[in-house]
Amino acid sequence: MAKKTTSRKKSAARKFAPLGLWLSGLAFLAGVIFLAVKLLVLMQIYVPPSEKWINTALLICLGLFVIGFALFALLDPKRVREFLTGRQAKHGSNALIILIALVGIIIVVNLIVYQNPVQWDWTQDQQHTLAPESLDTLEALPSQVTALGFFTQNYSSASAEELLTDFKDSSDGMFDYQIIDPESNPALAQQYDVTRDGTIILILGDQQEMLSYASEQEITSALVRLMNPGERVVYFMTGHGEADILNSGGTAYTRAVSVLEAKNYTVRTLNLRAENEIPADALAIIIAGPTKPISTGEVALLETYVDGGGALVVLEQCTLETELGSSPDPLQDYLAGTWGVVFNNDIIIDPTSDPLSFAISYSYGDHAITENLQSTITFFPVARSITLTSGSAEIQQTPLVLTIDRAWGETDFDALTNGVYEFQANSDITGPIMLTAVLENTTSGGQLAVFGDSSFATDAFFDQYGNADLFINTVDWAAGQQNMISLTPKDTTARSLVPIQNFGWIMLGLAFICIIPGIIIAGGVISWIARRARG
Repeated sequence: MAKKTTSRKKSAARKFAPLGLWLSGLAFLAGVIFLAVKLLVLMQIYVPPSEKWINTALLICLGLFVIGFALFALLDPKRVREFLTGRQAKHGSNALIILIALVGIIIVVNLIVYQNPVQWDWTQDQQHTLAPESLDTLEALPSQVTALGFFTQNYSSASAEELLTDFKDSSDGMFDYQIIDPESNPALAQQYDVTRDGTIILILGDQQEMLSYASEQEITSALVRLMNPGERVVYFMTGHGEADILNSGGTAYTRAVSVLEAKNYTVRTLNLRAENEIPADALAIIIAGPTKPISTGEVALLETYVDGGGALVVLEQCTLETELGSSPDPLQDYLAGTWGVVFNNDIIIDPTSDPLSFAISYSYGDHAITENLQSTITFFPVARSITLTSGSAEIQQTPLVLTIDRAWGETDFDALTNGVYEFQANSDITGPIMLTAVLENTTSGGQLAVFGDSSFATDAFFDQYGNADLFINTVDWAAGQQNMISLTPKDTTARSLVPIQNFGWIMLGLAFICIIPGIIIAGGVISWIARRARG
């Protein structure tokens, strides 16, 4: 009788054994949810009032998971024995082997990825992708550059480290950095004359550059200066109404000058009428939009300079914007007679642009100056056309920028004043129109770059489209700095990131980390219950 009573008690207890499995299953699902929340906290997507309750909840879930299995084993030990020794155990061991193999594959794949890291930028505005100019500069580095960032505990280095990491990851091992606390290492800070918190020192061989703050443009500019040490002087002519390079304004060249200085050029002015000689250190002389004639004596000095291997960059304006009128122009006479360059007395009309006087580039010549401009337009607000006549055999002529063939050179200025834009085949110059050209004397080494417009490189238009690249690349070519072409740092574009709201991130995390695995587990449980019901 006692045995029957004991047997009935055990049978009654076995009925409650599945509750232990349900308790473990619910604890497991809850633990997955809290792990997902923990992951969101680690990713700084969700900030809870306190992380302590998440850790406590995880411990409780773990405890309930173990207690549930323990209750099942205590209430139904026979089924546990059958599970460990029966057919289910065999199937379970197979599943365990497959699971171990899968985990092993995942570990091996992760080791391979860890040893061969590849960076992908999934941010909406590509905030961790450097500009093409920065990438070109990194590719041109002759040897490794080391950046030393001096940041105290009171000065956050997070944004600087992110930027330096972007440079490092994009450098193919040619750029590295260290973050140093100057309070902990004052000797090193003194060695590099660091007196300001947040200072970054870039070191290339024996050369070094000091930056007061971290930005992509500043770092790229410093790298360019490191690669090109020493003084490189270019001169802007003055005294004939040329563009101002000292005082900013719509018609000034101060933006162009600041970019040249960022590339380690020394920019000076040259008044030939007063100085009566060209400095020996002049790598190039730039004549930017003269409105008054350059005298015969000055042109003679320029001719001697170019014949000696010098370089001249001439940016002319439309006649209507000058005070030349019908007066003789010794500079244009020299360019036409010696180099075969003729500045036509017209204004380019481009029917594809608005306003029509804006001449838009349509094609580029095959030259180092325009090599990286093929997919970028340049435009010239008020331009005159250029014609290259057959010069001497020793002069190599290369058209650089041409308009579309529907553009033309309008010679009837009165018609333009009256708002009449109509091509006249008998008087106007047919397109495509040449806007820019470069020439080189293969015997003397003299170089000449000519533009039918000077306003495209003024402060008002310098930073638009490819105008800055065209002008700076031309100066690089004229100054003999071909390795510097296309390494012009750009202003950093303001970037804004539109984040997904915290609720959206939580739902996304729950979907991939909790809901989908939960559905799979639930399907397994339902399948197991169905099999048990069928016996």
